Order: sequence, then structure tokens, then C-alpha cells
Amino acid sequence: MALINTLRNKMGKVVVALVSLAILSFILADLMGPNSTLFGDDNNVGEIAGQTISLKDFQAEVQQRENSYILNTGSVATEKEKPSLRQQAWDFLITRYAFGEQYDELGVRVTGDELWDMMQGKNISPGIKQSFTNPETGEFDRAQFMQFLQQLPSLPGDAQVRWELFKKELKPSRERLKYENLMLLSTYVTSAEAQREYNMQTDQAEVKYLYIPYYAVNDSLVSVTDSELSGYLEKNKEKYKVEETRSMKYISFPVVASAQDSAYVREEMTDLLEEFKTVSDDSVFADVNTDGLNFFGKYHIGNLPQQLQQEIEGLSIGDVKGPYLDGANYKLYKVTDIFEDTIANAKASHILIKGEDDEAEAEAKRILREIRSGASFEDMARQYGTDGTASKGGDLGWFEDGRMVAEFNDAVFDATRTGLINQPVKTQFGYHIIRVDELKTNTAYKIATIEREILPGDETQNAAFRKADEFAAKVDDLDSFDAQAETDTLTIVPANDLAKNAARIGFLGEARQIVRWLFKDASKGNVSEVFELDDQYVVGVMTKETEEGYQSVNSVKGELTAKVRNEKKGEIIINKLSGMSGSLDDIAASYGDDAKVYTSSDLKISSNSLPSVGFDPKAVGRAFSLEAGQKTEPFASENGVLIVETITKTIAPEIADYATYKTQLEQNRKNQTSYNIGEAVKEFADIKDDRFKFY
Repeated sequence: MALINTLRNKMGKVVVALVSLAILSFILADLMGPNSTLFGDDNNVGEIAGQTISLKDFQAEVQQRENSYILNTGSVATEKEKPSLRQQAWDFLITRYAFGEQYDELGVRVTGDELWDMMQGKNISPGIKQSFTNPETGEFDRAQFMQFLQQLPSLPGDAQVRWELFKKELKPSRERLKYENLMLLSTYVTSAEAQREYNMQTDQAEVKYLYIPYYAVNDSLVSVTDSELSGYLEKNKEKYKVEETRSMKYISFPVVASAQDSAYVREEMTDLLEEFKTVSDDSVFADVNTDGLNFFGKYHIGNLPQQLQQEIEGLSIGDVKGPYLDGANYKLYKVTDIFEDTIANAKASHILIKGEDDEAEAEAKRILREIRSGASFEDMARQYGTDGTASKGGDLGWFEDGRMVAEFNDAVFDATRTGLINQPVKTQFGYHIIRVDELKTNTAYKIATIEREILPGDETQNAAFRKADEFAAKVDDLDSFDAQAETDTLTIVPANDLAKNAARIGFLGEARQIVRWLFKDASKGNVSEVFELDDQYVVGVMTKETEEGYQSVNSVKGELTAKVRNEKKGEIIINKLSGMSGSLDDIAASYGDDAKVYTSSDLKISSNSLPSVGFDPKAVGRAFSLEAGQKTEPFASENGVLIVETITKTIAPEIADYATYKTQLEQNRKNQTSYNIGEAVKEFADIKDDRFKFY
């Protein structure tokens, strides 16, 4: 395990190169093999606006983005990062073909002169401006950029590639900007729309309403037939339009480090401790041997690791402490220096009374007197404190000199003893009752840290795999999957309605390989092989296939049944109410305990809900359609049956200028324009996405 840790941390580039070579060999063998899709009939990843996207073209775009990633970060994209790069490539192809069609229809063009202007003319690209900004002036440095262009042929290859990639993106990004600007400039709000928005925000009504929820009628009193379900689905089929999805159940077999794994790492750290004591290049040694990122740093007493704080009095230069168990890691600390820093730290607590008037000062003095008389500072802070420290008894912890507002800071750092400061201290925030918990200190520490993660060893991983494999061998369909899980007391987790390009599954996190199995190889009732994820093994079974289109009655029978049942319950409630008269309170009394009467004094037409009823825009609209003193007939709504009575309705008076509301509406529409354009273009591009066959 020590060798693995060393390779993992110190030979990353070598490992990446070797792994990449191995993967490349594997891919080539697969592509050239007899079952390769390379020479098959189905070698396309999808279709965009009538344009077939081949695997080769898509991979070329993906490779470009992986190359850019390497150039920008200096490292190869990991398996977790690659799905994002693939999505960027797919989005680029959508822009090229779906948006390109729109550009052609509208005559959107980016000429060579424009590209030159973006690079060397008056309208420099923001990306170039950002890269060649003079740090002293904050302005674009044209001379520096021109010098870069002149020297480009002699610059390293990666710089030239990066520049070519940047240039390639200039044209499509400017085309998209022009297209969206056309849409933005066509955004218009009429005076009537602005006035309506004004009324929606300011008109108010006081309403009273009788409400009887559907659940007041027992389900047993309502029967629902299949023909009624079919009829409801036909009338509302657009609500039940779905994308292609798959559903599954799975069982996870976690790979959790054992006590033996922990003991192994502790023993390894104990051996390392002796060597850590004798080395002179402490930070270098820590860097070479740690799994963590923070291997060396400066600390003061307030932010020292907790274990060292407990031994603060006995610390001296050269001490090595540990190994300490910290979560899933063991840590060693070496004190490489103890010195007097230029910045002091102190620890204090306070009770803030907001306000700068005499009343606030008097209140602060009263609380201070009570504390001096024996009251608990912490209890008083919880009772009277008015900032975020109140719940912690006023504790501010350790803080640096200069961090607090001046008056507060001086009171703490000028203190010569711990305890309460004699008088409340006034600042811009109010009056502070301050207790100095630790006097200022300039003592600081330089600490080298070695951290080792407790990783599951081979035996632990093998044991988890055996459990998963044994389970998978015993089941071959959905029924046996459920039965065996119950026998073995294993937890089954559902994962419903997964899209074909989903990368994550619920609690499993990144699980693209499982999604691909669901869409490419599985059918309902199929049990998977054992999948290996980062820290667990998984066995799944497909439970449902939903094809793109309209859902069937059987697939949404439960939901349809509830909807139709509520419609029938509404009819029952309305029929019962139809013979009743009088005020809403009279009707409620006649109906029985299930009928409740509520009021709302400040209902606005922009609201979409009623208090105690919930989401119900239909009811809000009904309320504003009435004149004062009128009430509706009983009507079925979202959650039950309502009778709404408008007591008063206050219509805001007309104003001379609705410009503010017009601006609000225009800005809201413009903010949504880019997203709405993208969604509309994608919808009409008739995109077929089959990437799941390959990734």
C-alpha cells in the first residue's frame, strides 16, 4: 500500500501516460476487432437539424476539448471530467447545425473583416482584452498583444495550438451573439402590458373562502373505470408526454476500510514518525509523503490543529506529534519553528446591543451589571445578544489584530488582563459588552503535516466484491432480486426515470456505465453484472422501460386514478353544497366539520396560492373577477372545492408613467431570451441523441 500511495502522489504523469497507452491499446483492439462498431452500420451518435453526426466527427470535437483542457490545466481530464467535455462538444455541434440553419435564414454573417476587427481593430474580443490587460493600468495593452502575434511563430507549440483553438471559437461565438442581439432588440413591452404588471403588483383584495378538501370524501365512495382513465389521459395527454427513460432498483455493496486497513496505515505512519524526526528538509519530506494538500503552513494558537492545541504548553521546535486519527485519515505534525509574528491574535466574547441611542447604552450597562453580580455571560449573551454569536454564548473565538472594527479591536488588544471590560464599547453596530478570554499573543508556529488516507486494502475490496458477486449469482429476474434481498436483509434503492445520457444515479453519484447498460443491453427484468464504482460494488435490475412519446394508462395509472377520483369527489361535494344557502359560515355549518372558512386580507392577483389551501391560481383569478360583496358558485379546484367571496377589492389608481414596470418586464424578458432561444431552436431542430450507445 505504501508503494501505491507513493506512485499515486509522486508519479502522476508517468501513471497517466502508462494508463493512457493501455487504454488506447484496448480501444484500438476493440475498434479493429470483429465486433467493432467502427465498420458497422450504426456508427452515428445522433442527428441535429437533419445532419447525421458520426462517431468520428463527434470524437474529433471531444478530442479538441480534451486538448484544450490539457493546455489550460496542465493535466489530462479525469473520467469524472470527461462527460462535461463531451457535453460541450455536443452543444457545439448543436450550435453549428441547429443554430447555423437559423443564421442562414436570417442572413447572420461574420466576415473576415469582422474577425480581424475582433483581433486587431477597434472592437477587440473580450477574451483577448482579458489576456492582455496591463496589471498596472487595468487597460488592454495593444502593444503587448501585437508583440505576442509577432513572436507567435517562435513560441512553444502549446501556445500556438491554444491560439488556434481560441481563433476557431471566435466566429461561432460572434454569430451567436449577433443572433441573440437580434432577438433582444426585438423585445418590446407595450404600455398596456406595463399597466397590467402595475395592477398585478399593486391591486389587492380581501377575500373570504369556504374550502372542502377532496380527502374529505372517502375513497371507497368513488369508483373509477378504465374508460374514464383513458378519457382523462386523452384530454390531458400533453401533460403526460415523456422522453425515453429507464427505471431500476439496485443494491450497493460499499467498500469500507476495515479495522485492519486502519491498523496498517497507523503502523505505516508510526514507522514514518521516526524518520520525520531526523530529516532537515521538513516541508519537502512532508510534501513527498503526504496524501493531503496542506503539508506546510504558519499557524497561531487559534487555528492550530486541535490535537496540538491540547499540548500547546509543551510544544517545542522539532517535536513530532501523532499519529492522530482525524476522520478517515491519520496525521503527523512536526513543529519546525516557534517565533514571534508581526500579527497578534486574541480571544474574546461579546454581547451586542444594537442601537446608538441612550436607551441601547442603558440596556448594555444594565446587562453588564448583572454579569458582574454573578449572572452567566453565556446565558446573557443567548438571551440578549443580537448577532450571530448569541447562540454560541457570545464566543468570537481567536481573531487577528485589525480584523474587528477599530473601537472593538482596540478594547481587546489594549487589554492587560482577561475578563470583562469595564464599560460597554460603542461602535457603528451598537454597544458591545466584551469579555477578553485570552490576551493577545504574537506567538506563531510553522507546522509540517503528513496526512495518510485510510484506504480499503485488497482483502477488503475482494470481500465486498464477493458479496456482490454471490448475490448476483443467486438472482435472474425482478422477483428473485427482491426475494434474495429480503433474505439477505439488503437495502433496495429505486432509481426511476433515468435519461439516456444521465451520468449520475441518486446516491451512487457518477454511474454512467450503469445507465449505458440500462439503455444499450438491458430489458425489463434483466439483472446486471457487478458494477464497480469508486467506493462500492452495485448490482441492479431494470424495472421499467419508457419510450419517448405519450405515457400509457398503465404506466401512470396511480396518478390518473387520483385525478379522476378527485374530479368525482368534486362533483359529490358540489352537489351537496348546491342545496345550501346563506353566508359562508352558514354553509360551512350546514355542510359539517370538513368545511372550513378562511380569510386573506392582502391577496394580490400576482399570487398563485391561497393560505390554508395551497397552490391555486384558478381561485385567485376567480376572486379578482368578482365585485365587492359577490361570491362564486362552488367550483372544483386544485386541492378541493371552493366558494370564494370578495369582501373588498382595492384597484390601484392610474399613474402618469408606467416606465418602471415596463423596464422590469423588458429586463425579465431579456434575461430569459438566451435560454428560451436555445430551447426553441433545439426543439425545432428535431435532435436525436444516441451518444449512450458509445459512452
